[in-house]
Amino acid sequence: MSKFNTRNSIPQSGKTDLQQKPMHAIKTGLEIAGGLIILFTLIPIIKHDYWTFRIFEYPRIQKLFLNLVIGILFIYLVPAYGLRYWAFVMLLSGNATYLFVKIFPFTFFAKNALLGTTKDDPDNRITIVSSNVFQHNRNAEGCMALLRKYDPDVILLLETDQFWYEGTKELGSKYEHQVLVPLENTYGMLLYSKLKLIDPQVRYLVDPEIPSIVTKVELKSGKQVNLHCVHPTPPVPGENTHSTERDKELLLIAKEVKHQAVPCIVVGDLNDVAWSYTTELFTKISGMLDPRIGRGFYNTFHAKYPILRFPLDHIFCSTDFKLITLARLENFNSDHFPILICLQYEASASQQQEEPKADLEDIALAEEKIKKEVPD
Repeated sequence: MSKFNTRNSIPQSGKTDLQQKPMHAIKTGLEIAGGLIILFTLIPIIKHDYWTFRIFEYPRIQKLFLNLVIGILFIYLVPAYGLRYWAFVMLLSGNATYLFVKIFPFTFFAKNALLGTTKDDPDNRITIVSSNVFQHNRNAEGCMALLRKYDPDVILLLETDQFWYEGTKELGSKYEHQVLVPLENTYGMLLYSKLKLIDPQVRYLVDPEIPSIVTKVELKSGKQVNLHCVHPTPPVPGENTHSTERDKELLLIAKEVKHQAVPCIVVGDLNDVAWSYTTELFTKISGMLDPRIGRGFYNTFHAKYPILRFPLDHIFCSTDFKLITLARLENFNSDHFPILICLQYEASASQQQEEPKADLEDIALAEEKIKKEVPD
């Protein structure tokens, strides 16, 4: 009598199919995820003002992290076989390299753009705290406690409406010089200063509802520096479908700064990340330095979602300064962290630091953006 062999009765091909199906799904899923990351990296290379092209500049750290995770999982889980496998690995590797190169200047491994000071000259120092308070935040006392703790020379509060104007009034007793522009449209500004403000002006450079402030600030030594306070609109649905207004305002200020003979500081929520091509263009046209370069990301937004944080709040300065302190401060229920900087004016600093330079292509691009009509 022949024996019934149950092992041989199951077709080998069927068993192989059962084994291959999960692996095929994993491989396909990782390829789709990796393809999306690569696509989201490529989109911002197109220098179009529409928000979908600009918004993908923001999460470069997040894209790099996801890119690495996908690559590691793919190499670990998927058998190394065939041209398609190696092509995908090479694409992920190239994408990761590109993303790392873009954010590398903002790591501790890069050279500092703005040098740290080696002198002790308190009379030529200026300490600034810039904070987007989030207009609908009602923790004014938390904000005041933070400002009492750090006691800066100059305070810039953004997104300040009438509530924030009333809630910070006590600053007036200590900060004699003020430029107060409370608004209900999330673009109000309150500027307080212990140092003398000379000829302060509130301007509406691009949009009649979006203010900026420019003023001379007199240091204790008597040296005057120009301070520009800005908060342009972001390229996001519900605010602005294009980055045209933001880019135009930043570049108008960049041109103005470039032609000013006195030391300059630009501070505010730029609604743009430190590594975007627009911010890079701003530094080249203005000749200003970014203190983040060589020191870290200092991500200020979004304060409540750690995985979605970007460096949106900035303080740029001309080569006339050196750095004492740069710090991200504690949150007081805003969607932004405040940022603090202490700069020291030094007469020899401009000879010791390299000013960003614009080439002819940069200048042409800046002029094109400045002249561009704002979409309706």
